[in-house]
Amino acid sequence: MHRLRSTFLPIQIVLLCWWAAFYPGLFSRDSVLYLSHTLAGPWISDHSVLYDSVVWVSVRTTGDLGAVTLLQTTAMALTLTFLARALIALGAPRRSTNAVAVLLPFLPPFGAFAVALWKDVPFTICALAIAGVCARVAADRSLTTGRLSALFTLFVLLGLFRANGFLVVAVAVAALMLVVTVMRVRLALLGTAAAAIPLLLSNLIFPVIGIQAPSKTYVYHTAFGDLAVAFSLRPDLFDNRDRAMLATVAPLKRWERGGTCHTINPLIWRGDFSWPQADAHATELLTLWQRILLKEPGLVISTRLCRGAIAWQLWADDAETGGDTYRFSRRPNADTYIGPDQVPDYAGREVFTLRPLNEGLHTAASWWLDVTLNKAVDWLLWRGALWAYLSYLTVALAAWSLRNRYVLGVAAIVLGQQLAVLANISAQDFRYMAPPIFIGIMLVPLLISSFRSRR
Repeated sequence: MHRLRSTFLPIQIVLLCWWAAFYPGLFSRDSVLYLSHTLAGPWISDHSVLYDSVVWVSVRTTGDLGAVTLLQTTAMALTLTFLARALIALGAPRRSTNAVAVLLPFLPPFGAFAVALWKDVPFTICALAIAGVCARVAADRSLTTGRLSALFTLFVLLGLFRANGFLVVAVAVAALMLVVTVMRVRLALLGTAAAAIPLLLSNLIFPVIGIQAPSKTYVYHTAFGDLAVAFSLRPDLFDNRDRAMLATVAPLKRWERGGTCHTINPLIWRGDFSWPQADAHATELLTLWQRILLKEPGLVISTRLCRGAIAWQLWADDAETGGDTYRFSRRPNADTYIGPDQVPDYAGREVFTLRPLNEGLHTAASWWLDVTLNKAVDWLLWRGALWAYLSYLTVALAAWSLRNRYVLGVAAIVLGQQLAVLANISAQDFRYMAPPIFIGIMLVPLLISSFRSRR
């Protein structure tokens, strides 16, 4: 009960203020599509089917979306409390760790994020819980069957909430196997199963129950982005046949203008880029991509490093197209995101309208969000790379200080997220690096205490 009063309740109260300020929640074009899949059809697995289902249930039972974001605030408060308690059990200072946990929700990257209608929110909650379980394992220096089961469940949920979740799971499990000394075979088997289950559902189960597979363009859009960069920088790599094929999908000028390495948005989200034609020529486009990869691997690798800069580079490239950090939009309704007639219409679409429950809270939260969008603090609050590096430093120092190799496992999920984003991501969106930001901030008290103990 004391833990609820000292940590959970303050966190929950702050998050409820964000919830009231931006009711029913912050949203984006993707958020509108979550609901259009289920109400207007066709149901497609390009986003999280699990999160789509949660949104659908909320609208069907309450007529609104506020229940989803309310649930997110409670789950986030509980998980942050659990992570704080786990780090304290590991050796982090009690007062400062609790203080960081209570203060973190005041920051917009956490507070406003918790009330956003994004599948990344429950994904991040699962990532924080994984870090907490790993901290408990480290505190006891033992991986028990119960904690292994908890990790398996959370890893499965990662894959169900994000399409690239299986990459995060693969890296995190591989990192944990280097740390633990027992149950390595079970960990490997359960990790493999956790990574495979979402893929099996998407390819075998969902089509049977009428949920369509995502379009080929959605699946391979980052490869198409690589082609645009190559066409812009090295047009000599493309012969007349290649150019003719590209022109069936979009004007060659679009391929050239879309050739910015930081984002694929100027290519695939423009009116002159034909998704149906891209789907029809997907095999040819991938063959061309593979040819360029084999001929000029450095070009493709440098493009991926550039697009994945949100994962490893401290500073945004504000002068470059798509190089700045994308955070939140606060447009008033669905049509201002997607435009009229851009998705199938459905009754109740007006739920995607900001309707603050308290204008005073809305004004204050909007002001605070604007203040923290300052480019001077972008590297600290929004990008995540700094916190990933600090996480590695923290667990390394704590493992050394405590003579406990299990501590290294706390950052396994951070490594998984960072490498997955680095390998395959579409734009410089902060939400892709939300778990490293929050975990890194929570590790600060442990970092300071580890420094002191080595003096």
